Amino acid sequence: MSHLKQIEPAMGPSASYGRPQIAVKRADSTPTGGVWKRMLDIAVSLVAIVLLSPLLIGVAVIVKLTSKGAVFYGHGRIGHNGTTFKCWKFRTMVSDSDAALRRYLEQNPDARAEWDQDRKLKNDPRITKIGKTLRDLSIDELPQLFNILKGEMSIVGPRPVVMDELEKYGRSAVFYLKSRPGLTGLWQISGRNDVSYERRVLLDRFYVVNWSFFKDLRIILKTVPAVLGSRGSY
Repeated sequence: MSHLKQIEPAMGPSASYGRPQIAVKRADSTPTGGVWKRMLDIAVSLVAIVLLSPLLIGVAVIVKLTSKGAVFYGHGRIGHNGTTFKCWKFRTMVSDSDAALRRYLEQNPDARAEWDQDRKLKNDPRITKIGKTLRDLSIDELPQLFNILKGEMSIVGPRPVVMDELEKYGRSAVFYLKSRPGLTGLWQISGRNDVSYERRVLLDRFYVVNWSFFKDLRIILKTVPAVLGSRGSY
């Protein structure tokens, strides 16, 4: 990754992505990787759903029995060309998570600063006990396999973000919008939450500019030890 800062191409004024422009869809644009990447997505997600179906069913039962609320949680994310979709996960938080977060940030200025910077908290009061384990092993994200089948996400790609996060990408937002967001990616195998937001943007940009079919396969293989080691998970 030593060449990350050398890859930014020349971009005209149209590459500046503010809030109104991000929502614009460009139907003539093909997602990064085209048909080969899409074929890989369909094959891997179908096999994974079949093989992991006992785990998916078991986790759904555990989530339902250990805390109040729905089994799944869908949150709006920005996809290819600025389209929006519901990114699905197993619920890992208390049912009144938005109110709990608001109260916690109001009472903890340091946590407020951490949240404003990274949109993450190392000590998040909303997470349930079983939810912590699911997050450590990235099991909570397995329902995104169905997002991948629908064509909303890819096995490998930039980390799916909300609109407020995409605005932090600045001129690099154009790279994010060229690709479908991924279940895993360079961010996942490079330290996850231990990676600064600036570094994460560079990793996403590097991935899109340097995409190849075999690099996707390598990232998929490297994801397994990264998840099992729970590096940077919180």
